[in-house]
Amino acid sequence: MTAAERAATTRITAARTTTDRDTAGPSAVLSAEGSAEPSAEPSAAPVLTAADLIADPGAHRVLTGDRPTGPLHLGHYFGTLQNRVRLQDQGVEMFVLVADYQVITDRDLADRLAEHTENLVLDYLAAGLDPERATIFAHSAVPALNQLLLPFLSLVSVAELSRNPTVKDEIAHSSQAAVNGLMFTYPVHQAADILFCKADLVPVGQDQLPHLEVARTVARRFNERYPHADGSAVFPRPRALISEAPMLLGTDCGKMSKSRGNAVALGADEDETARIIRGARTDADRRITYDPTGRPGVSGLLLLAALCQDRAPETIAEEIGDGGAAVLKRIVIESVNEYFRPLRVRRAELATDRGHLRQVLRAGAERANAIADTTLAEVREVMGAI
Repeated sequence: MTAAERAATTRITAARTTTDRDTAGPSAVLSAEGSAEPSAEPSAAPVLTAADLIADPGAHRVLTGDRPTGPLHLGHYFGTLQNRVRLQDQGVEMFVLVADYQVITDRDLADRLAEHTENLVLDYLAAGLDPERATIFAHSAVPALNQLLLPFLSLVSVAELSRNPTVKDEIAHSSQAAVNGLMFTYPVHQAADILFCKADLVPVGQDQLPHLEVARTVARRFNERYPHADGSAVFPRPRALISEAPMLLGTDCGKMSKSRGNAVALGADEDETARIIRGARTDADRRITYDPTGRPGVSGLLLLAALCQDRAPETIAEEIGDGGAAVLKRIVIESVNEYFRPLRVRRAELATDRGHLRQVLRAGAERANAIADTTLAEVREVMGAI
């Protein structure tokens, strides 16, 4: 962990927010809060630390991903993308899901879906994900994955879905006039996302540990009801991989979101980056200090500069001193543009060949389909299906 990340992890608890639902860190598409049978499950999924993972990275399979609803931003990079690349480089088997079907859980239309899907892959590759080592695929391209939803739904009651707190929260923030069936059942669909490839690890933050319980409950109930002839389990019960990635606030001090215009997109140019950061909310105190609770705007900018410079935010604050918000924003702009310049160059080069992006998705879908077909065949066999 870098100096900036260590400082952020220990000091920004009061100021932490998630990014928008579309990625919310490495486990965004996996959010499925609440245990169906609390008495039979632990209060939180068993966890694996980064140190544990390093001991045998090749023994693990991770499933993570995002909804293609718009461009990824700096919060996504420091909260999820950077960590995915690290896991990949350590030798962990990575499955990265472009959750296109989930776009229509909380909206009536999947606007510009093909474009957003390709741009998501573009951001992945620019950030360092390697399609030779990470399987990148779209939800809709893997029919067997989605077919697992039916037997999985038979393991969860309507009452359990109704009281699921994540479903309630998503319904409350939905842009739809009425709640559709996909919204109601999406935690179980997300369990299928995890279990189709028999992922055993899901990267999450400490506060997201309850989100794995639906997948763990579905796996446990399926294994109990439909074991192999020798009594062995079909599905692993996935564990949480604790992420200590810092959470960045938006420039309005609110939740960083694709739709709120309060974030710098990975693909933004240097002038656009400067414009957005200059408009960030700060406060009237000219003395710059790192105080996430009392000064979230100033502290968020300091944290961003610190992450880009691999330094502690307090150190940068001390150097700015009485320079005020103008100096702070200038340093942040310079830091962001310098740090992301290589990524943006790679992104611009990759953007000239959209066919390559589509080929990455086709290759990923081919591999994901082979695995999903095998898993579905296994499920049909233990269930006694013809």
